[in-house]
Amino acid sequence: MEAFYNTHTFLVEHVHSPVRRQLMDEIDWTHRLIGIKGSRGVGKTTFLLQYAKENFGLDRSCLYINFNNFYFTQHTLVEFAEKFYNQGGKTLLIDQTFKYENWSKELRECYDRFPNLHIVFSGSSVMRLVEDNTDIQDIVSSYNLRGFSFREYLNYKTGFSLKSYSIQEIIQNHNHIAVEINKSVKPLDYFQDYLQHGFYPFFLEEDNFRENLLKTMNMMLEVDILLIKQIDLKYLSKIRKLLYLLMNSAPSGPNVSQLSVEIETSRATIMNYIKYLKDARLLNLLYTEGEEFPKKPKQIYVQNTNLMYCVFPEKIDKETERKTFFYNALHAKHKVNLSRNQIDFTIDLQYHFRCENKLQQKSTVKTYYAVDDIEIGNKNEIPLWLFGFLY
Repeated sequence: MEAFYNTHTFLVEHVHSPVRRQLMDEIDWTHRLIGIKGSRGVGKTTFLLQYAKENFGLDRSCLYINFNNFYFTQHTLVEFAEKFYNQGGKTLLIDQTFKYENWSKELRECYDRFPNLHIVFSGSSVMRLVEDNTDIQDIVSSYNLRGFSFREYLNYKTGFSLKSYSIQEIIQNHNHIAVEINKSVKPLDYFQDYLQHGFYPFFLEEDNFRENLLKTMNMMLEVDILLIKQIDLKYLSKIRKLLYLLMNSAPSGPNVSQLSVEIETSRATIMNYIKYLKDARLLNLLYTEGEEFPKKPKQIYVQNTNLMYCVFPEKIDKETERKTFFYNALHAKHKVNLSRNQIDFTIDLQYHFRCENKLQQKSTVKTYYAVDDIEIGNKNEIPLWLFGFLY
C-alpha cells in the first residue's frame, strides 16, 4: 500500500494543469460512484490528479491508482479497496479502468460494501457505462471529458479566465459578448492555431504535435476499439482503411455498399465499425432530425479539426473546416442534427444554423449564421469562434 501512496504523492506534486477544465465544476462530486469518459489524449489522468491536488493535497484519505500496475494481476480491486477503506481511505481515484477484467462487477461490490467510500474512475469513450452495463448503471454518474474548447485554449494562451456562455446567451447577446471579449483579447489571432493543434492538451508538450496525435489515433484503433470491443487484430487494417476513406470524403453520406466492397467485409460490419469509430471520438455522425443509429447517417464528419490537419494537412477545405469546428463545439452539450429545411444544422430541434457567410437561398425558418473571419457579429450573423465558448 505504501508504494501506491508514494506514487500518488509524486504524481500529485508534479501534475501540471495550466488550464482548469470546466468539467471540474460541473460534476456533482457528492455521488459515490463517478465515471469520467473521454477519448484518448484529452487529459483524463491529469484531470483526476488535478482533482486530488485541489481537494485533498497530500491527504492520505485520497489515493490515485492505475490498473497498469501489475499488482492487480494477483490482487482484486475489492481486496485493495478494503485495505484502503480500513486505513481511513475515503476517495479512490482509478485510472485505466478497462484494463481490469471485472471492473464493473467489482466497482458494484465496492459500492455496496463500503458505504463511505467515494470512487471516481476514468474510462475510454468507447465504454458504455450506463447503456449496456447492468452492474453499475443504476448507481454510476457518468460525465464526458472533451478536448480543449477554444475558450480553454485561449485562456491558456493569454492567462485570462474568460467565462463560458450558453447557446441561448450567444444567440441572444452575441454582439455584446464578442465586444467584451475583444476588449481583452483578439480571438481571431489564436483561432487558426486552435483549429490546427489546440483540441488535445498534449499541444502543451514540446514533442511534435502531429506525431503525437498520429500515435494517439492508432492507440484509439488498437486499444479503444480492438481491445475493448474484442475484435481480432487481423481486422485492424480494415478499420484503419475505413477511417482513412471516411475522413478523406468527409463530410458526406457514406456509400456503405461501396465501402463494403473496398474493405472486403459486409455492410453490417461496416456500420458497426463506423459506430466504433464514432464512439472512439474519431468521427461524428450527423443524422436528420428524428433518426439515429442503427440507421445510416446522412453525413459523416471528422470528429475535430486537429484530426483533419493531422491526416490531410495539405488538403483542408475551409467550408469543411468551419462545419467540423461548429459541429464538434455544439455536439459537446447539444443535440445536433441535419435540418430537414436544407440548412446545415439544427440544434436541439430548435435553432437552425448555416456555416457560411451569405444566405444562398431563402429559408422558411429563422436561420442563424456562424460566420468565419469576423470579430463581432450583427443580428443573426454570429462569429464562428464564439461557439468555442460553450464550455
